Amino acid sequence: MLKRGLIVSCQAGVGEPLHGYNIMKYMAKAAVAGGACGIRALYYDVDEIKTEVDVPVIGLVKEDYEDSEIYITPTKREIDLVLGTKAECIAIDATLRKRPNGETLDELVAYAREKAPNVELMADIATREEAINAERLGFDYISTTLRGYTPETKGAVLPDVGFVEEVLKTVKKTKVVAEGGVYEVGQLKKISDLNPYSVVIGSAITRPMVVTERFMKVLDLK
Repeated sequence: MLKRGLIVSCQAGVGEPLHGYNIMKYMAKAAVAGGACGIRALYYDVDEIKTEVDVPVIGLVKEDYEDSEIYITPTKREIDLVLGTKAECIAIDATLRKRPNGETLDELVAYAREKAPNVELMADIATREEAINAERLGFDYISTTLRGYTPETKGAVLPDVGFVEEVLKTVKKTKVVAEGGVYEVGQLKKISDLNPYSVVIGSAITRPMVVTERFMKVLDLK
């Protein structure tokens, strides 16, 4: 369902300045007006966003569990939360780490496919091995979302253009989405030259606090 182009992540989690003000639907509206072909959003904002835009929305849940490091749509419970919205696609942590409640990624994919065969699935991965596994499981999209955010990839310089290229060479048939650390048009140009299916940008567009912090790090007034 997702078309080729730029997907904009419009998220404001608990504790962030824009959380709770129903702002994300307007962020999404502005992004689509600028040319975005899709939106990535937390499940509780999806339906409001859909009132303002007619592009596909990738829904997800961020939930912490004590017995696992995985927090992006980690269990069947979160799958159900996204399926309760109008999201056309579900983003799922597809890393090879231990999942909460003893559930497995194979089980989650089977569960989502059985309950909603028309809803697409996006695998958020961090390594080549995870990309291979995600393709084996039949995900519709493989996204480099978690590169640099898992123990084995910590310290990776983002955007990791080399990793995007590696995934594109590894994956045989699944659509590859480049995501992670794109803040400048020059960075996007390097990724665009690799010709992924789509690219996701979030913080650089929809998180003004993070953008401000980046500027503050280099501001040195005498």
